[in-house]
Amino acid sequence: MKKAAFLAASHLLALFIGFGAGIYLLPILIAPEPPSDSVVRAMASDAEFSGQFVRELEDSDALHWGEGTVYVGPESIALQGEISPGPDYKLYLSPEFVETEAEFLRLKPAMVRVGDIKTFQNFVVAVPPSLDVSEYVAVIVWCETFGQFITAAEYR
Repeated sequence: MKKAAFLAASHLLALFIGFGAGIYLLPILIAPEPPSDSVVRAMASDAEFSGQFVRELEDSDALHWGEGTVYVGPESIALQGEISPGPDYKLYLSPEFVETEAEFLRLKPAMVRVGDIKTFQNFVVAVPPSLDVSEYVAVIVWCETFGQFITAAEYR
């Protein structure tokens, strides 16, 4: 009886660890090639605004963070830096700077989702033509699947 319980528990633990590792590693394995620094610098030259992703935000932690310079322009938003890997990242523009999950959820109806983030070292996200980035003040990275705050930068 003890042996069966031990085997069941050990197999469940292995399944749990494998599932968790799969969720973490799958986005890394299927991520496209990130844009080069020269591509991001070219996007930066057209940017009207810039801000900083920093690791020390209130709801950022060892698994959810970003660091680097984010460039916000009328046609694209680009990051020269890194964000922690994860699934289903979305880029939002916000009328206020937020650094917690609760603040994000409170302001989400006033935010605009710009697009998907597919890479974790540097990224470029196209801005829809109908969107005026000067109407917002902050860029937010949010994990839609798990409802998790990743990082944010104030650019105005």
